[in-house]
Amino acid sequence: MALPQFTLVLGGASSGKSAFAESLCFKSTKTRIYIATAQAFDDEMRAKISDHRSQRGPDWLTIEAPLDVKSALATCTIGQIVLLDCATLWLSNILLADQDIAAACASLLAALTTCPAHVIVVSNEVGHGIVPDNKLARQFRNAQGRLNQLLAAQADLVVQVTAGLPQTLKGEAGLLT
Repeated sequence: MALPQFTLVLGGASSGKSAFAESLCFKSTKTRIYIATAQAFDDEMRAKISDHRSQRGPDWLTIEAPLDVKSALATCTIGQIVLLDCATLWLSNILLADQDIAAACASLLAALTTCPAHVIVVSNEVGHGIVPDNKLARQFRNAQGRLNQLLAAQADLVVQVTAGLPQTLKGEAGLLT
């Protein structure tokens, strides 16, 4: 299977997007790199991270990058396939760290452009729900929507996963089989 240079996998919470993205990596013969953006602040998140590690298995190099994804991508090389999971948690981390969101997103997009490895980015589609009831949540939803649009514009392949079923939004649908 020949994946394009940059693939974006979108979906709602627990839609199967991470499992689908991992399956694309497993089909590749390239060295697997996992860039993790999650931070384990409670037992539930620690368990979720542990479950994800177990599902992936031992054949992955994991890079913890809750904020500095640019530096993590800069370490990746030709012959690797990188799974960045996920842009949503990364953006949440940026927002809560009170960093400049526009500058951080521009930096991420530039790093994706220059990364020589094949990259798959997982991101939540947050625009299907109701309008959030507070300013921070609305700020996040709007920033995530903008980031997803920028990622999709740059990606060679964009896949939406709903109920575990992938649907190609952009690029060659035949790459998913």
